[in-house]
Amino acid sequence: MAKPKVFVFAPADPTGEAHKMLADAGCELVVGKANWDSPQGNNEDEMAKMAEGCVALMGTSIRSSPITQKIMKASKDLRIVAKFTIGVDDVDVDAATEMGILVTHGPTESNWGGVAEGTVTNMLTLLKKVRERDRYLKTTSGWRNTELQGTFVGKRESDGYPGIVIGIVGLGRIGTRVAKLMKPWGMRMIAYDPYIPDSRFTDAGVDRVNDLPSLLKQSDVVTLHVVLTKETRHMMSTEQFATMKPTAVFINTSRGYCVDEKAMIDALQNNKIAGAACDVFENEPLAADSPLRKMDDRVLISPHMISSNHGSGLHPGLIWGTRAVIAALKGEVLDNVYNKEVIDQWKARFGGKSLI
Repeated sequence: MAKPKVFVFAPADPTGEAHKMLADAGCELVVGKANWDSPQGNNEDEMAKMAEGCVALMGTSIRSSPITQKIMKASKDLRIVAKFTIGVDDVDVDAATEMGILVTHGPTESNWGGVAEGTVTNMLTLLKKVRERDRYLKTTSGWRNTELQGTFVGKRESDGYPGIVIGIVGLGRIGTRVAKLMKPWGMRMIAYDPYIPDSRFTDAGVDRVNDLPSLLKQSDVVTLHVVLTKETRHMMSTEQFATMKPTAVFINTSRGYCVDEKAMIDALQNNKIAGAACDVFENEPLAADSPLRKMDDRVLISPHMISSNHGSGLHPGLIWGTRAVIAALKGEVLDNVYNKEVIDQWKARFGGKSLI
């Protein structure tokens, strides 16, 4: 019997541990060009050719071509598309579901917890003017510059200072962790998420607002923690930035296409908002001539690696995704399926039918 083929479209396995797990299970690997360092890999036609006869596709984020219906249709025996990351915006999940294919992802605490920590770091870096003060001392002979006033973030009991208002858009794992990290500071936190029950808001210590404009009008920090869907694509655009306070800062550590990048740049250039921190962009890698690369310290950017930290990173998601593939090839289903509605259909077709 021929070895089951697995197409690793965007490998992220520097130790070789996951690839060894697959080889030990009797799989043949087809490896694409994309990787974690550079999400630009093979084009759609190349990937469709590489996917022929494969029973599984797996990898980290890929931007050169999403995993399209054409790629998945290249193999009539495809069982699973396994992502190592939380997001599946680079997979046509609707097509996979229609075709009876599992899509799994890796919502590991090392990943989403790292995003939350990075979000708080970005927020405080902007509000406390950490970089500006450091640069001033290193590039001038001066001492104190009165223009480099930071923001006192938390609530004070001694004199009644209320603290700032943090607005969290999306109260899932990351948004909730951000709220819990900031809760001891005592400021008011508000959140908008129509899909989360009231109990989550109470547990996180945030007040619920029922619409996005209300959150934007009240917040001194707006931080975005949503998955990319048709509903959230460009949910922050010209109208939304105009609704924010001109003294407020905006943080995006979710997905680039959730924000209209041109509208954000316009808001920054015309002082409609006071600052922004972005780890994600509409097109990645960020173009060398992007205006964001040339902006001053009001803008803080990083190359989509906010969860890349010593002690965390992609490895847990990589192992989880690899185990999901091995389980699927055995005719089993792990608990990290994104399109859960396909499970019954999948089991009827592949359940208990092992290839390894």
